[in-house]
Amino acid sequence: MKRILFVCHGNICRSVTAEFVFRRMAEEAGAAHLFEIDSAATSREEIGNGIYPMALRTLEAHGIRNARHRARQVTP
Repeated sequence: MKRILFVCHGNICRSVTAEFVFRRMAEEAGAAHLFEIDSAATSREEIGNGIYPMALRTLEAHGIRNARHRARQVTP
């Protein structure tokens, strides 16, 4: 199994969007079972916050609904 971690500053827009888009692509390709997909932040300032509203609207516009996520900081 390949482990993929998308990382950005706050983990409320870019990395979480990449996580959900990649997860969808893997599911559509029938390959979701090959990956452990996650996202995290480099900073602590957004920890616990949900997806940024504009990012959530963009995901929903592309058919990714009910995306639930809470920002977390990357750990070793």
